[in-house]
Amino acid sequence: MKVLALLLALATPACAKEIPLEALDDPTIFSGVNVVILGETHDNPAHHAHQARAVATLKPKALVFEMVSPEAAARMPAVLPDAPGLATTLGWDATGWPDFSLYYPIFAAAPAARVYGAEVSRDIARRAFDTGIAAQFGEGAAAYGLTTALAATEQAQREAEQLAAHCNALPPDLLPGMVAVQRLRDAVLARAVVQAMAETGGPVAVITGTGHARKDEGLPVPLARVAPELRLLSIGQFEAMVPDAPPFDLWLVTPPAPRDDPCAAFRG
Repeated sequence: MKVLALLLALATPACAKEIPLEALDDPTIFSGVNVVILGETHDNPAHHAHQARAVATLKPKALVFEMVSPEAAARMPAVLPDAPGLATTLGWDATGWPDFSLYYPIFAAAPAARVYGAEVSRDIARRAFDTGIAAQFGEGAAAYGLTTALAATEQAQREAEQLAAHCNALPPDLLPGMVAVQRLRDAVLARAVVQAMAETGGPVAVITGTGHARKDEGLPVPLARVAPELRLLSIGQFEAMVPDAPPFDLWLVTPPAPRDDPCAAFRG
């Protein structure tokens, strides 16, 4: 009864809170939702297992991946192959993302779902520093907010976040560009969601980094500009430490994944 009461309480995205893992097994939390954004720490196997679990429950008509390019998504076969075969089809080993074995269960959890790619390649990101993000996004950039500057306070906050995320080692003159590219990634994700909804009717599951799942500055921001009628559910995942007032509808907390010191490269 306690679990049922919790699930009923979570039926509305307004009820922002940490959820137990078993909540992902009940479709109640996805009731009436068009788009479910499933955040991750990219190299944490538990986060991907949780995403696959949520996708199996949601049964989405479409999957949007931050890690897959539109060109790679267009190569998806009608019948889902095994993990090595799909990795080859997507050219995964050349992308720089973590091992495909972490991601394959997400595809397998919804084998009939249409796959949409929303990756912003390193080349596009680099060009954005020179040409601006609107030019790299292309048609519709203004509608997604990419021609509008952030308020000074928000810009400063986002630059501080980028600096902290890169071990306080970035030169100050790089920070505005880093913020801009993050906005570009959010807009590209939003564009893929809009396309997926139009072509499949939803629901749509989005597989992306937890930063892009943030409701205050992530994918939900440009999506709300172009498709305010969509009902979103944003699920973040944290490793042990949870910030005050997390900007998500729901979130899970896991142990950190074992990894080398991410700041060692900046010190070397």
